[in-house]
Amino acid sequence: MRPKAVLVADADRPREGGVDRKEVEVAVGVLIREDGAFLLTSRPPGKVYEGYWEFPGGKLEPGETVEQALRRELAEEIGLDIGAVHPWRVERVDYPHALVRLNFCKVFDWAGELHMHEGQSFAWQTLPVLVRPVLPGTVPVLQWFAQERGFSGPTHATDTP
Repeated sequence: MRPKAVLVADADRPREGGVDRKEVEVAVGVLIREDGAFLLTSRPPGKVYEGYWEFPGGKLEPGETVEQALRRELAEEIGLDIGAVHPWRVERVDYPHALVRLNFCKVFDWAGELHMHEGQSFAWQTLPVLVRPVLPGTVPVLQWFAQERGFSGPTHATDTP
């Protein structure tokens, strides 16, 4: 069986750590409201790809499962305690700063009020997504939503800041 292709972001830029760098496991929450809108957050000030829009989440700590990491990250980053976690899809993305394995999980139930603890912004979106720019690793999710929902237009604007 052939390994799954890797989405390469900013292919014209050098890769930090070279070709043999370690893959970073990331838990990503795709929070979906009853009306079908989904939550996107902006990358915080001072982080790589600052201002780009993405689904919230973060790196797994040693010994953590994807679900444990997702619960911790969403509480720390956006102030929500999530209910059931539904593993959905995995996407590998080769960014110039890191090779990441994004474990996307759908979440339909949560408690608390959104509070952006890292100075980021948030937006509830539907297709097409109106916020921009969208982080490269987020684009496949928008395409999966389009397939699931029978949406045939563009999923997002392609402008950069």
